Amino acid sequence: MTFRYSRRPILICLAAALSVAAWVGCEKTVDQFDPNLLYALSLEKTRDIPADVAAEHVQSVITELFGTPLEPRWPSDWLDDEQSSILRDVDNLELAIGKISSDQADQHRGLYREHCVICHGVSGSGNGPASLYQNPYPRDFRRGVFKWKSTERRSKPTREDLLDLLKRGIPGTSMPSYRILSSEQRQTLVDYTIYLSVRGETERELMAVAVDELGYEDTPPEDDLNLAMVFESEGGRGTEAADVIADVLDDVVGQWRDASDEVVDVPQVPQDLLQVGAADAKKFQWSDEAVAMGRDVYEGVYANCVGCHGKGGRADVPTLDYDDWTKEYTSRIGISPDDTQALAPVRALGALPPRPVLPRRLSDGVYRGAGTPEAIYRIISQGIAGSPMPAVMISEQGDGTSLSPRQIWALVAYVQSLGQGAAPADTAAASDPGGDKMGPLAWSAGAPHESNAVPSSTADSSVDIPPAG
Repeated sequence: MTFRYSRRPILICLAAALSVAAWVGCEKTVDQFDPNLLYALSLEKTRDIPADVAAEHVQSVITELFGTPLEPRWPSDWLDDEQSSILRDVDNLELAIGKISSDQADQHRGLYREHCVICHGVSGSGNGPASLYQNPYPRDFRRGVFKWKSTERRSKPTREDLLDLLKRGIPGTSMPSYRILSSEQRQTLVDYTIYLSVRGETERELMAVAVDELGYEDTPPEDDLNLAMVFESEGGRGTEAADVIADVLDDVVGQWRDASDEVVDVPQVPQDLLQVGAADAKKFQWSDEAVAMGRDVYEGVYANCVGCHGKGGRADVPTLDYDDWTKEYTSRIGISPDDTQALAPVRALGALPPRPVLPRRLSDGVYRGAGTPEAIYRIISQGIAGSPMPAVMISEQGDGTSLSPRQIWALVAYVQSLGQGAAPADTAAASDPGGDKMGPLAWSAGAPHESNAVPSSTADSSVDIPPAG
């Protein structure tokens, strides 16, 4: 389906609305997932081998394994019981993508189509009809990379991570809270998100293996290595190509299965970093000393947070970098992100215009990854997957080439101070010599983060403008 947009804001909004109406309406159906031709082009450029045939055969395999938008399928017969159980209920797939409707028992269908497809697209590619007008762009689930989670940088999120994200939304983006949906409806959307991610990453891995190991070029390899023959010939499940499919599924699904074992442990806060006598189970009340120590870490040579986030977290330092989704179809295949002519072929395959990623302006107090002390600790220790934000080395003492847990906690205190309009005590006193020092900072673990909420036009449950991010 082709969408045409005007440069004028009013017509842009109208075009997006009409596009949504066309997709979610009764007259329009999408009976196939789009193949990931953008990744096929990336393989061609990096391997210098034609990938058209590999992409075609992989698409046929993926359809056999995962079905279509109208008839989604879960490849249970290729998985063991533990792997299959990463979905709470396979029936949720049809609930998520079917026609938008509800029955007298208040059973809602078409939840992904109603709430998500305008931004994330039918295949979870992140280039839905409204994606061009969002900053940051909606997440492309097909790489299997997720930013906001409790697990290690290279790990998948837990199911609880995705449910939490649906409940709170992502502040500072177009991804609203879906707290208004029932718990079961959010479970359905999580199942479908995992399904799209597993489907998309399996497609990518199979394409890479087809080109790198199975001998796909201008023509397919012999029958034993031919992916398409696995489903087209009798005895296809006994071929080497079938073993490759099984191995890829085992790898991709296994990462989701193991996510709960890879949650990052967050150590307890050292008591001397908290205000004396004020610590309790529900609040972190940072001492002035903790904030001052954190500022030293923030501006120090090793962490060098100031190099990107700027003095006082104002993000006023010139930077130019891109996320991994953008780099895959630009710098990693020899295309400059600002070369519009060279970008034309990848744009024609669905790539969105490259946008630099900007460091978070911490002084705003808007945290996309929850904003709790524990979440900030994990982000500092692990970095942010798919982005230029690096992880740090952690050691017990912190020796100039690493940070100790104590230093990370102090850095958490300083980051939170920036977001609460506070400053270390010496800075506050200098700006107001006759005044009292600014008191210790408090954060309530029970209070939801409401900063920079999604505008009412997208947050209102009566408006069909679903999430991004």
